[in-house]
Amino acid sequence: MHDRTVYSVGLGVLLLLSATAFAGEVKKSPWQRINHGLELGIFTAKTKARLGDSKIRVLRIDPKYYSFHLVNASAPGEGSNMSVRQWARRYKFVAAINASMYQRDHSTSISLMRSANHTNNPSLSKHKSILAFMGTRKDEGAVKLFDRECDNITGLKKRFRVLVQSIRMISCHGKNVWKKSDESWSTAMIAADKQGRLLFIHVRALYTTHDLINNLLLLPLDIRTAMYVEGGPQAQLYIRTPSKEYTFLGRYRSAITGKAIAKFGWPVPNVIGIRPR
Repeated sequence: MHDRTVYSVGLGVLLLLSATAFAGEVKKSPWQRINHGLELGIFTAKTKARLGDSKIRVLRIDPKYYSFHLVNASAPGEGSNMSVRQWARRYKFVAAINASMYQRDHSTSISLMRSANHTNNPSLSKHKSILAFMGTRKDEGAVKLFDRECDNITGLKKRFRVLVQSIRMISCHGKNVWKKSDESWSTAMIAADKQGRLLFIHVRALYTTHDLINNLLLLPLDIRTAMYVEGGPQAQLYIRTPSKEYTFLGRYRSAITGKAIAKFGWPVPNVIGIRPR
């Protein structure tokens, strides 16, 4: 009888320890807290990349604690393109990412891009994603990624001081809206989750955009909508923590350089950065 009692107690303790360990694993978060309202998550895509580490790096930003800013080389007093890191250091951003793809003049965005004091591109194109911040009304919120298919953009230029339009990747219905293609490259994108947080996302590994979106939708990111901001070696994400800097760069894809990782950030004309409020 004594042996059975010892066995039962021992088994109970073992099961309790196992359950506690399992609960600890379940509760472990994929997010690393950088600062209040700022978290970095590094996820492995379900599908292996054509080249690279298959990692998806996501900076999650709570707009209650961070303000968003657009900087342009075309603005008065600027005049030269810089890497995302250089833009961030000049303007004391704690994080920054490409604002959008640009035209052959290496300055003008592909679609609408304007701030309170400067207009880089005045034309509203057919693209369905518009990032808006610095609202003029309290009920608008600090920042919003609009999907023209679902959201009301009437009077948007009066409602927000800053507007950045680009190519939609994920619709407001959570659908992949990018056509299939054989071309693959590094990617930088901006997304919004269903809680209103903004996501700066960088993927150095080479994926077709359609396949990358499918991988993103499998992650616990709760994305509402997302837009493409750059591809290839130009795609950059910079993050500065109290103790460390992160600079994520894209890959080259040319006959000369092969598919090497860029060692230095390409000079780009337009960048979105954040600062603590």
